[in-house]
Amino acid sequence: MKWLDLLTVAGATLVSALTVVVLYSLGVRLTAIAGDAEQVTPRWMRSLAYLCFGLCGTAVLFGLYLIIPYFSK
Repeated sequence: MKWLDLLTVAGATLVSALTVVVLYSLGVRLTAIAGDAEQVTPRWMRSLAYLCFGLCGTAVLFGLYLIIPYFSK
């Protein structure tokens, strides 16, 4: 068995999972901050939150693209 390949896949999986979780958590947090009535500039925070959600969705779709053999032909 090629152990270096196994470690490479494990590392890529860990980094990808952490990226998706951090982007989603940051999006939720920014949405909560933007929804606060006392905030002066919630507009750019809400836009940044939607950007985080979009990047999270893009990362998930890219992962599906890599997994499904039909798309890699």
